[in-house]
Amino acid sequence: MLTLQLPENEIHSEALKKPDTQAKMVWRAFKRHKLALIGIVYLFLMLLLVILGPIIIPHDPLEQHPDYALGIPQPPSAEYLLGTDSYGRDVLSRLINGAQISLSVGFVAVGISTLIGILLGSLAGYYGGLVDTIITRLADIFLSVPSFFLMMTVNAYMKQSIYNVMIIIGLFSWMSVTRLVRAEFLRLKEMDYISASRALGADPKQLILRHLLPNSMAPVIVSATIGIPSAILRESSLSFLGLGVPPPQASWGNMLFEARKWLNMAWWFWVPPGMLISLTVIAFNFVGDGLRDALDPSLHGR
Repeated sequence: MLTLQLPENEIHSEALKKPDTQAKMVWRAFKRHKLALIGIVYLFLMLLLVILGPIIIPHDPLEQHPDYALGIPQPPSAEYLLGTDSYGRDVLSRLINGAQISLSVGFVAVGISTLIGILLGSLAGYYGGLVDTIITRLADIFLSVPSFFLMMTVNAYMKQSIYNVMIIIGLFSWMSVTRLVRAEFLRLKEMDYISASRALGADPKQLILRHLLPNSMAPVIVSATIGIPSAILRESSLSFLGLGVPPPQASWGNMLFEARKWLNMAWWFWVPPGMLISLTVIAFNFVGDGLRDALDPSLHGR
C-alpha cells in the first residue's frame, strides 16, 4: 500500500502559516466589488484635489476679473479652461474650492449625525424600557416630518453659514444610525460572552465600550459611508435654493443656483458642478455597497 508524505519543509510551512486577519478578509471581499474599487479611486483623487487645492488652484475663486465681468458667462479659453461665470470668476477655481466646501459639509454633517445616533442607540439598546421608548418615539417623530423641509425652515431663520449648514444637516440625520445601533445592541445583549462578562462583574460602561459598541460598528460604517453623499445632496439642494452656503463662497450647489439662468447657453457654467455632484454621490454609494458586502461575514468564504 502506497502512502504519500509531504516533504518536511512543506509540513512546517503549512503549520506556520498564519490565518488571515479580519482586515485581510474584509479587503479580499471588498476587492471583489469592482465598482467599489472604482469609487475608491475616484474619491482618492477627489481627496488629493481637496488637499492640493490651494496649490493647484489657477485663480482666486472669489476674484472678479474686470475683462470678463460682463454680466454674461464667458466660454472656456486658454486662460480660463472652464470659462467664467457672469461675475468674471474662474469656474475651474470655484469648482476646486467648492469641492473642499461640499466634501467638508458631507463629512462633518455625517460625523455629527453618527455621534448622536451612536449615543442614543447605545442608550436605547442597552437600557431598554422607558429609555428605549422615549428615544424610539423621538426618532419616529423626526422621521414622520420631511427632514429636508424641516432643514429649510430652520435654516431660513438662521444666519447663512457653512457651519450652520453642517450642524442642521447633522441634527436632522441621526435617526437611521440610532435604529441600527439599537438593533445591534438588542441582538448582541443575548450573546453568551455578554452574559459571561456580566457574571464576571463588568459594569455597563465596560460592556458598552469594550464589547457591544465595537461589535456594532460594521453597519454604522456602511451607513455613514452612504450618508455622506446624502449630506452632500442636501447641502447642494439647500444652496441651490439660496439657503445653504452663502455666496460668494463657492459650493457645487450654489454654483448650480447661480447657473440656473444660463442653462440654454452656458453649458460650462452648470455641467461641471452637476457632474461632480453626481459622480461623487455614485462613488460613495459604490463604496458603501462594497463595504456592506465586505463586512458581511457570511460572504467572506465565497
